Amino acid sequence: MTRDRISLRGLRARGRHGVLAAERELGQEFVVDVTLFLDTAPAAAGDDLTKTVHYGELAEDLVKVVAGEPVDLIETLAQRLAEVCLARELVEAAEVSVHKPAAPIPLPFDDVVVTITRSRA
Repeated sequence: MTRDRISLRGLRARGRHGVLAAERELGQEFVVDVTLFLDTAPAAAGDDLTKTVHYGELAEDLVKVVAGEPVDLIETLAQRLAEVCLARELVEAAEVSVHKPAAPIPLPFDDVVVTITRSRA
């Protein structure tokens, strides 16, 4: 696997994910971080956007998933987001973190994060 990476951090979108009825009704903000693993040398050599991943388009597609069909678990949401990343043919692997900073936990906390790594192999 190549060592080149493209990262998109702190992408925010409102979704209705969670097991509680209130989470589904009211929704909440989710924060997504992704790191894509791919060979960026061909893009750099020719200064050619078509030989890399357009991170603006990727961000739009990721937000559609977060804002789309609700799931119970952020593990499931992370998997769906990884599938969006891997749908780009140049991406060899993707690391996806889903943050749920407003999770319904009745104690002080900073964040809940699920991080997964998926590859084509």
